[in-house]
Amino acid sequence: MIATRRDRNQAIIQALADLLSAGAGWTLYYVFRKIYIEPIRFGYKVDLVFDQNYWLGLLIIPISWIILFQMSGSYHDVFRKSRLGIVGNTLLLSLIGCTLLFFSISLDDFVPSYQYYYSSFLALFGAHAGITVIQRAIVSTWNSRRIQSGKIRFNTLLVGSGQKSWDTYRKISEQTISSGNHFLGYIPVNGSLNQELASTLKNVGSFENLSSIVRELDVEEVIVAPENSEHTYLGKILTELELTTVYIKVIPDITDILLGSVKMSAIFGAPVIELNRALMPVWQRSFKRMFDMVVSVFVLVGMFPVFLITAIIVKLGSPGPIFYHHFRIGLNGKPFKIYKFRSMYKDAESRGPQLSSKFDSRITPFGRFMRKTRLDEIPQFYNVLIGSMSIVGPRPERQHFIDQIVVVAPHYRLLHKVRPGITGWGQVKFGYAENVPEMVERLKYDILYVENMTLALDFKIMIYTALIVLQGRGK
Repeated sequence: MIATRRDRNQAIIQALADLLSAGAGWTLYYVFRKIYIEPIRFGYKVDLVFDQNYWLGLLIIPISWIILFQMSGSYHDVFRKSRLGIVGNTLLLSLIGCTLLFFSISLDDFVPSYQYYYSSFLALFGAHAGITVIQRAIVSTWNSRRIQSGKIRFNTLLVGSGQKSWDTYRKISEQTISSGNHFLGYIPVNGSLNQELASTLKNVGSFENLSSIVRELDVEEVIVAPENSEHTYLGKILTELELTTVYIKVIPDITDILLGSVKMSAIFGAPVIELNRALMPVWQRSFKRMFDMVVSVFVLVGMFPVFLITAIIVKLGSPGPIFYHHFRIGLNGKPFKIYKFRSMYKDAESRGPQLSSKFDSRITPFGRFMRKTRLDEIPQFYNVLIGSMSIVGPRPERQHFIDQIVVVAPHYRLLHKVRPGITGWGQVKFGYAENVPEMVERLKYDILYVENMTLALDFKIMIYTALIVLQGRGK
């Protein structure tokens, strides 16, 4: 979802509060050990001295908690979380974190009974969880009251212009307690127009250009309120919104309610279908990104000799630069510069963009070897490191070919919901495409990947890729 400066600032405030809470929790636990555990462990009274172990713990432990909270998504969409959800999530993470911490620092204590271990763990959990839960409850209550008072508002678009749209807008606007929606305007769908709505809100454009309008106006939430006659347009509207990072809420009709597809939302007490478009749980997304960075550093540093030898052979093998780079389209449709070892002769695309084929005369002899072993793609780990690519994801394409693909397969743009990858399900199951029809054929595998993303699937794809490289089956 969209992350505004306001969201980032609040995430920083929450992280700082968590640092202080973790430090306070560690201090209370340290005092408990000095006063209660260590006299039993050593057989004599121990002075309460804040020694090197305390200061080392005060440095390392709060930072470790921040990493755990970040990986779990605690600092993601901070204004959209319920207080009850925050408390429950904090207790669960505290239980996990305190268990790991306890086994790290307290299991070597020699005590006369296991009940002291239980007491020690409860003290650690109680100190950290108690302080953190209270702190987070205070912060979330403060945020909630700022939203309800209208001090925090979310840029909102209303899609629809009929009676249902007007009723929706009026109910939200007339609430005594604000839901935080700040309406920038409406977008008509099928020509139906409520005059009261037209005189109150601005018509900001056509739903065919919805994704670009969302980006231009910095929209954070879209409420779709179609009339019964406009439901045939709903698929196209949602497809346009899939290319954005906004929250989507659809006002249902009675059929949707009877079918049970409605999730209650707090926007104004009326039922809405709230679309959850998260492709992976936050902790998996965090792990995936961290794994990408660690592996990229390892490859770029550990394979530097291979990198250097390959660069020398490319340079000596044929005239031209060592690296080949050009712009491809990545996450959220943004262009980025991709890097590869040059596997073709110089000026191979002097006549414009062309896809390579199995017997392409533009490929150098060493280039064919690099393509079979995927050596030419090693520099893309730099793209992974800086965040423009991932190790696993759909292969990125040039805008020139995307323009041709979307004519016959408009859903291709759904691939831009994720970072493109060095390897992917389409690469493993289909391989490189030599023309646009083959690119469309490969698309079904990439769509399957996007809609079923998991860490397990990523590791499966990496194993398949490793086998392809070892067997020299690349092309």
